[in-house]
Amino acid sequence: MRTIFAVLAVVTAAAAVLCLVPPAHAGGTKAAKAAKAAIPTGDLRAYMHGIGAITDAQGVSTVFFSSSGLPPRGAGRDRNWTHDVYVARWTPKQPKLDRPRVFISRPEAQEPVSVAQNDTGRVMVSFEDGWNTPNEVSQRYGVYTSDLKDVKPYPNDVLSGGHSGHAAAVGSRFVVFYSNDWVNGGGVDNLGTGNGVYVKTYDADGALLQAVDVAPRTREWWPMIAGSPTRALLVWQQYVSGETYARLKAATFDPSTGALSEPRVIGERLLYYTYSAAYVPAVDRFIVVATDDKGKGFAQLIDANGQTTATLDCMPASVREAGVAVIGERAFAPAQDGRLLHLKLTPNSIELAAVQPSPIAWTYTGSVGLVRSPTQLHWVATSPKGLQEADFDLKAAKAPDAKDLCKG
Repeated sequence: MRTIFAVLAVVTAAAAVLCLVPPAHAGGTKAAKAAKAAIPTGDLRAYMHGIGAITDAQGVSTVFFSSSGLPPRGAGRDRNWTHDVYVARWTPKQPKLDRPRVFISRPEAQEPVSVAQNDTGRVMVSFEDGWNTPNEVSQRYGVYTSDLKDVKPYPNDVLSGGHSGHAAAVGSRFVVFYSNDWVNGGGVDNLGTGNGVYVKTYDADGALLQAVDVAPRTREWWPMIAGSPTRALLVWQQYVSGETYARLKAATFDPSTGALSEPRVIGERLLYYTYSAAYVPAVDRFIVVATDDKGKGFAQLIDANGQTTATLDCMPASVREAGVAVIGERAFAPAQDGRLLHLKLTPNSIELAAVQPSPIAWTYTGSVGLVRSPTQLHWVATSPKGLQEADFDLKAAKAPDAKDLCKG
C-alpha cells in the first residue's frame, strides 16, 4: 500500500519463534501496511496474503487468493504492495489446481481476500483495498453468481477506511466482520491497534440490510468469522495495556434479527493474530483454534448461543492465518512445528487424536484445506514462491505423544 507511514518500523510478532519461516508482522491497517512495505523481503505477506475456497453442490471448489503476480514479485520499487485477486478451480479428481487467472486487478493491493458462498450459490468476495480511496484503505466487496458472473461486482465499500475484514455466509445472507480506525502505540512492537470491530449484513444481491456495532471505538481488532446455517461466529482480539499478549474474544451473531450474544473472553493470553475459526456441521458447533503467548495451542467448541461447550487447553501451537479443514466430526489445523493436527470432536468434547508431518512449510500468509475424500485432504498454501500444494493421507497419521498432549 502507500508508504507515508514508513517511519513505523517493520516488526515481528512476539513469541512467534516456533514458525518454520520468519515470523509474522502486525497487519491489517493503513499504518501497519505502510510499515511492512518498508522492508519488502522481511514480510512474506508482501508476496502473497490471503486465501479462501468455496465448494459447490457438484464438488467443484474455487480457490481465491491474493498475490503480487504469479510468481509473486513482492513489493514494488516504491515499496507499495500490488496484490491482485486470483481464482483457480479444483475437483477431488485433480492432482492440483487448474491454472489460476486474475479475477480482480487494480493498482495498490487487494488483500487479504476472503470469500463466502450462500445457500443459493451466490458468492461474496471481500478484502482490504488500497486503490482509489481517500482513507488510505477501504474494506470492499463484490457479489457474483456461482460461476462468478456479476451480481453487484467490485468495487463496493463496506466502509471507506475500514480494514482487516472477513466474510461469511449465513443462510442466504452475507456477513462482513471488519475493523475501523487505528490507535497508535501498544500492540505488536508498539505499532498500535485497531479501534473497534463491526458487522454488516447483506442480502444475496449485495444490498446492505443492517449494521451492528460489536465493540465500537475501543482497542479491539483483527476480526475473523465463520458461518453456520443460522449464525455467524465472530472472533477478535482485545488490547491489554502494557502487555505483549492480547485477549481473544468471541460472540455469535444472528443476521436475521441483528441479535448479538454477549461478547466473552475465550483466551486470556493470546499470541497476537494467531487464531482461526470454522463451522463443523456434524456436531453443530463452531471450532476456534488459537495459540497463547507461551507457544501453546488451544481449541474451543462454541454453540449457536455463543457458549463454550468443550475446551482443549493445550496442544501444539497453531499457525497464524491457516484455515481449519473439516471432515465429518474431525477438524484439521496446521501446527507451527511443521505438522497437521487431527482433532476429534463431539458436541461436548475435543481430543487431539493424531498428528502427521506436512510436506508444506507452513507460513503466516494463509493456507486452506480442500477435501479430496473422507481420508484425504489437499492443502493449498501461499508462499513467496507461489502456491504450494500437497496431499495428506489421513490414514498415515500417528497418535500424539505425551509432549503433544502437554503431559511430558
